[in-house]
Amino acid sequence: MSGTLRPKLLIVGGGPGGYVAAIRAGQLGLETVLVEAEKPGGTCLTKGCIPSKAIIHAAGIYAEMARASGPAGHLGIRLANAPVLDLAETMRWKDGVVDRLTGGVAALLQRAHVTVLTGWARFTDAKSCTVETAEGAIRIEPEHVVLATGSVPVELPFLPFGGRVLSSTEALSLTELPRTLAVVGAGYIGLELGIAFAKMGVRVALVEAAERILPLHDEALTRPVTDWLHGHDVELHLKARAKGLSARALDIETVRGDSFTIPAEQILVTVGRKPRTQGWGLEEMAIEMDGPFIKVDERCATSTRNVWAIGDVTGEPMLAHRASAQGEMVAEIIAGKRRRFDPAAIPAICFTEPEIVSVGVSQAGEEHVVGQFPLQANGRALTMDAGSGFVRTIAERNSGRILGMQAVGRHVSELSGAFVALIEMGGMLEDVAGMIHAHPTLGEAVHESALKALGHAIHI
Repeated sequence: MSGTLRPKLLIVGGGPGGYVAAIRAGQLGLETVLVEAEKPGGTCLTKGCIPSKAIIHAAGIYAEMARASGPAGHLGIRLANAPVLDLAETMRWKDGVVDRLTGGVAALLQRAHVTVLTGWARFTDAKSCTVETAEGAIRIEPEHVVLATGSVPVELPFLPFGGRVLSSTEALSLTELPRTLAVVGAGYIGLELGIAFAKMGVRVALVEAAERILPLHDEALTRPVTDWLHGHDVELHLKARAKGLSARALDIETVRGDSFTIPAEQILVTVGRKPRTQGWGLEEMAIEMDGPFIKVDERCATSTRNVWAIGDVTGEPMLAHRASAQGEMVAEIIAGKRRRFDPAAIPAICFTEPEIVSVGVSQAGEEHVVGQFPLQANGRALTMDAGSGFVRTIAERNSGRILGMQAVGRHVSELSGAFVALIEMGGMLEDVAGMIHAHPTLGEAVHESALKALGHAIHI
C-alpha cells in the first residue's frame, strides 16, 4: 500500500475506544482507516485490564491452594504439599488470553471492512497525517478524524521507569517473583497488582501520600480492603512519599518529616496515568485543550470541525468502557445519527480483595435515603466464603428514584450491570422491592438494600 488514502474516517489509536469506533463505522458503511502502533486492543487489552485480571485470577487460585496446604487446611480441604508457582508459565497463559482477544478484535475489524495500518501516525495539520509502517510511509487525508490515543503511566522524575522501577506494563510481564516489592501509589492499579503479588507470596509494601487507600472512594467501601491488607501482612505506609532508591530498598519520607527505608528488590510506580498527547502532532492541529486533555463537547467534537476525540485523552474517568461508548457514539454521529454523550452512570470497579463497585452518586446527603445490606446476611456470599462487605443503594428521599449504588465484597463486580441498568432506566426503590431475585445469589443483596432504604428489609 502506498500513495495517499482519502477515507471518510481516520481513527488514531486501536484501544477500546478506537477499535469500537472503527467496527461501528464499518457496520454503518463508512470507509474507515484505523492506525495502531501495536496490536489492536490498546493498553486495556494488551497491557492493562485483561492481563491484570488474568494475573489476579491466577494469584487467587494459588493463594487458596496455599491456604489449603497449611496444617489446618481450609473448608475441609488439605493438600499434602504446598503449591508451586511457575510465574513464567502463568505469564504465558496470560499472553495466550491476550492473543486470543486481540486476534478476535482483528477479525472483527476485518469483517467490518476496516483498513488497519500498523504504525505510528504523525499529523502535519488537522486533516493530514503520515503513518510510518514497516512497508513505508502512507499519507492519509480523511474527511473525519477520531483521536483515540489513550494514556500512559505517570513517571516520577526521581524514580524513572527502568531497571528495578516498573510500570504496570513491566509488572505484568515479570517471569520471576521478587522477594520484596514496594508499590508507590495505593489507587486501584497499585492495589490490584500489589494484592495479586502478595497472594503469590511476595512481601509487599504500599506507599500512599493520602491518609487512606483509594482516596476517591468513601472509607466504608475501602475498609474491607484495608482489613485484608492488615490480615495478610501487607505493609501500609500512609501519608508517606517515596524519595529515592537505596540498595535493595526504597527511601520513604512521611508528612511529618520522618525518613526510613523499606525492602524493595523491585518498585512498582502506580501514581496515575496521563493522556498520550505527545509524539503524534497534536501541536500541529490547532485544537483547544482543557488542561492536559483535549477539550470536547457532549458529542466528543473538538474545536476543529470534523475532528473528534474519545477516551482517556479527553479526561476523567479514564475507563475503557467510557471510551467504547464514546467511540460507538461518534461513529454514529459521523454516519448522520443524532447522538450525545450524557450517561447517567459510568461504573467504576476496583478488582481488589475484596472487589469494589461504585455507580452514580456515592455520597449521601439529607436529600437522600440509604439502604445498606451486609453480605454476612446473604446465603450465596457465605457459601462462597465471601461474607465480608455490603451492597448499598442511595435514592432520592422524596421520590425514591435510585441515584447511586455501591458494593464491596468478593465477586461483586458482576453486580455492576444491574446497578447501571437501574440508574440509567430511572429505577425506583419500589421497582426493586417488587422484583423477584433468584435465590441463592448475590443479587438478593440488591433487593434487600432497596428494602432497607424503604424501611422494611427482611433478612436484617
